Amino acid sequence: MRTTQLLAVSLLSIFLAACASSNSGSVYSRDEARKVQTIKTGIVESVRQVKLEGTKTPIGTVAGGAVGGIAGSSVGGGRGSAIAAVIGAVVGGLAGSAAEEGLTRKDGLEITVKLDGGALVAVVQEADEAFLAGEKVRLIESGGTTRVSH
Repeated sequence: MRTTQLLAVSLLSIFLAACASSNSGSVYSRDEARKVQTIKTGIVESVRQVKLEGTKTPIGTVAGGAVGGIAGSSVGGGRGSAIAAVIGAVVGGLAGSAAEEGLTRKDGLEITVKLDGGALVAVVQEADEAFLAGEKVRLIESGGTTRVSH
């Protein structure tokens, strides 16, 4: 039984990692390829560290519920085992959902840029590149998505 639980938790971790999407300034979706992008330039006014919330898909809830149900069914016998399985599934579902959000949460940056035209804008993206106040940057816009780049 312990091996089954360990296997289920391992599979849950793999599924959650596969669900994580990227908000990096360097990662483009397939749909963004070969499309015209608008470029604006400016100077970084400030950079603030933020957190990007994790994903909240049914996968974490379902996987957690399955693990909890299996674990709960091993408690007691007969009718008590069935009740424990239901309780285990509910608690496991809640825990799986919370685990998914926590495992896929990422560090981000809120980058405030004064555009060459004088407008002030802020863009939030994954913290995979460093930006400093006073640095010249490009803002790349495409289909409602904007990213800051060196």
